[in-house]
Amino acid sequence: MWNKPGQAVPIDPSQVVVGLYLWLDVRWDEHPFLSNRLLVKTPKDVAVIQSLDVLGRLYCYPDKSATQIPALAPAAAKADAGATAAAAEAAMRAELKQIEAAKKEKRQRQKDAATRADRAWENAARQTKEALLTLNRSPKVAGELLAALSKETAASIANGQDILLHLLGDKKDQGPQFHALNVLTLCMLVGKKVGLTQNELADLAMGALTHDAGKVQVPPQILKNPNRKKHEEDFFRQHVMFSVQLAATSGAFSKEALAMIADHHEAANGTGWPRGRREASRAARILATVNRYDNLCTPEAIGVEPLMPAEALARMFRIEGAQFDPALLGALIKLLGVYPPGTVVQLSDSSLALVVAPGPDSLRPQVLVYTPEIPKDEAPTIELHTEPDLKIIEAIRPSTLPPDVLGWLNPQQRLSYFFSVENAKT
Repeated sequence: MWNKPGQAVPIDPSQVVVGLYLWLDVRWDEHPFLSNRLLVKTPKDVAVIQSLDVLGRLYCYPDKSATQIPALAPAAAKADAGATAAAAEAAMRAELKQIEAAKKEKRQRQKDAATRADRAWENAARQTKEALLTLNRSPKVAGELLAALSKETAASIANGQDILLHLLGDKKDQGPQFHALNVLTLCMLVGKKVGLTQNELADLAMGALTHDAGKVQVPPQILKNPNRKKHEEDFFRQHVMFSVQLAATSGAFSKEALAMIADHHEAANGTGWPRGRREASRAARILATVNRYDNLCTPEAIGVEPLMPAEALARMFRIEGAQFDPALLGALIKLLGVYPPGTVVQLSDSSLALVVAPGPDSLRPQVLVYTPEIPKDEAPTIELHTEPDLKIIEAIRPSTLPPDVLGWLNPQQRLSYFFSVENAKT
């Protein structure tokens, strides 16, 4: 269980030595470090901190420090030291300005990418919600909406040079578009990774968006019940047939897309349903794999404990592996990394962070660092693959966190994923 770092005590910058664990009570962009809380590791760290304007805003955590706080030097000694170090301090400040400018630019790029993903999600969510809610009464209109969104998404994914997956912020509405868009997003990224063509991606998008559309015909008391009786389970499983019928009525779905919907609960070892098929199409196997992952992380039934993203992948790999195409499950794991977006982690500098995006190294994702003294949207986001001295120590179960920490990190019970596209061909 993660524990808070104890009581912070104010110190003078002249007292900073290697081994102290400090809190710089300044804005994240007013210092060159990864986080406002840090262990002083090198003499250069000491020099950097002493060159910053942190007088009266510098604190130490004795319980987390590897050494004791030295006594405060006499004022005269500090003045002498300051006089002899003036030139070195000026050079240090010039270097820090360059570091801080690069840091701000990098942070702005990250924020811009996240904003693009969020806006794209809002647009897709609006179209998906409208289509799914009108599919029963206006199937052709809904089909046109879904086809347009699917083709646009497939083109972006197929032509994008760099596709970045993001964990989005809090989304209040809990409509059918949440699961549909999560499944769409992950299906598209896995599909691209395994080499699907743009047309195949468009079909996969259609299946992903509509695979659960038939659940509107399942009574809520059955849909939300984790302990269904046999006749209730049998009726629940008919949502696959209902989804296929709704999609077919629209006239917008290809034969391949309809087959994906029909097979999205089938398993590679024949234990799936409704037909126990072993030979579903590759696109259908992608949909089945992604659908299971999102259902484990955000279960529909009331009272079912959601798994942490890493737990969901571990369960699918170790316990349920025979149900999935191993190459496709491997592609999903590689895409999301060992610590998927939505995972709370402890870093090697003892700070807490929320994984917000995968990285090129599966062990080193992009994380949002817990910085309670500033708003969450201003907190530092670190790409761990660029920081060799910082790594993840362990994943933290959110229920073990103090309420104020949990409230700030706010790992979503209902995860919302979407992507941004960088350097897309036009």
